[in-house]
Amino acid sequence: MTVYIIGHKFHFETENLCRMFYPNSDIHLEYEMQDIQGDLIITKMNIADGNTVLSVDASIDGKTEKAERTIDIYTDDEVEYNLALCLYDCLTKITDYTPAWGLLTGVRPSKLMNRLIEEKGEENAKTYFKNKLLVSEGKTQLAFDVAMAQKQIFNDNRADSFSLYVSIPFCPSRCSYCSFVSHSITSSNAKKLLEPYIENLAKEIVITADYAKNNNLRLESVYFGGGTPGILSAEQSEFLINTVKNNFDMSFCREFTFESGRADTITDEKLLTLKNCGVDRISINPQTFDNGVLELIGRKHTAEEAVEAYRLAQNIGFDSINMDLIAGLPGDTVEGFMNSVDKAISLGAENITVHALALKRSSNLVTKENAALSQDMAAAQMIDYANKTLSESGYIPYYMYRQSRCVGNLENVGWCLPGKECLYNVYMMEEIHTVLAVGAGAVTKLKAPHDNLIERIFNYKYPYEYNTGFDTLVERKNRISEFYSTYN
Repeated sequence: MTVYIIGHKFHFETENLCRMFYPNSDIHLEYEMQDIQGDLIITKMNIADGNTVLSVDASIDGKTEKAERTIDIYTDDEVEYNLALCLYDCLTKITDYTPAWGLLTGVRPSKLMNRLIEEKGEENAKTYFKNKLLVSEGKTQLAFDVAMAQKQIFNDNRADSFSLYVSIPFCPSRCSYCSFVSHSITSSNAKKLLEPYIENLAKEIVITADYAKNNNLRLESVYFGGGTPGILSAEQSEFLINTVKNNFDMSFCREFTFESGRADTITDEKLLTLKNCGVDRISINPQTFDNGVLELIGRKHTAEEAVEAYRLAQNIGFDSINMDLIAGLPGDTVEGFMNSVDKAISLGAENITVHALALKRSSNLVTKENAALSQDMAAAQMIDYANKTLSESGYIPYYMYRQSRCVGNLENVGWCLPGKECLYNVYMMEEIHTVLAVGAGAVTKLKAPHDNLIERIFNYKYPYEYNTGFDTLVERKNRISEFYSTYN
């Protein structure tokens, strides 16, 4: 599909809106008209007689639609919005599909809802979502409920607050849907990388702690993520956790999460080590409780082993355990997904995060032509069932985000029992304070203490780059102090 950007600069929003309707299509942007055959969309802006004329001509799958809007006041926001309306009008008619999220293509709908509530009040914020952004009643209410659940977390946040993210980009094996920068620890190359990676990671933790101290930052939460941090031995986990605790001021730390991940990495020794080191929240992520689906997506554990790992963590004394489920996995059915939701609830998991499958281009699932994907309609039924059942079972939605290329243009939502919100998830997704990140693939997000300005510092993506380029990476950290010197 070719999308023409003629006379305007809003290529980013235009492309994202097209991808919402055609998530698996190759979309090529062109800035000059050419004689190209096939599916095409022409988005155009003209200035005539003091008015701005916006138009869209779409010809896809043998269907043709046109839309035009004229505005008499030129601002970037008005042009972008009205052009999006034209495009949305054409594509809903051609596809006979109305996205539940309307015009919204952003990653953080709840962040927008929070901002609108602050600016316009609660009811006006919901009205804006429904009438201006064309978001459905159900999704508007979901975004609003998430915003309400976050109010106290927002109120407790301070200008000097920050969180620490520790990246462990290794896994027992690569899942078919995965696009993360992680290495299968079963490969000999990954095993060689792990030890020097841990040594460098410990060094970066120490260096980052100095920046936090020198800039008078207050640590609120720690999150070990991946990949699968559970691949670490008990000794490796203890070493890294103690490196954090011995170098950062933990006096105000309210949460310490360790994403154990897959059941095939979890042992009683590892869990006892985490508990004794002060970890108070862990993740045990089955993704599904259907053994056939687990095998199809490349997981090396069974549903029964996931249940056993959960029970083990529960018996050791963890009372904040997250379980991830994914709607739309290949081979799954609506009934099978419903059973997985019911199983997670029956176990009593304090957190249940429901993801919509994201069809990332770098994943094996997308690159294999014979991958059987659940249809969008089925995925929507799965998500609807999860939302309804979790709500009826006493869970509240407390954070959410969206990804590109999700089946059914759906969303990911974290649900929890009251009082069991993962603080880090809210801090990170709503971008309300700085996240200092260490390790390969980690991205530090610096937030100005008294402003919404965000600046990022990127670490090298791959462990081998991280190890070989460590000195250069450390130099980038100087920006932390420069940033706070500028914006404090």
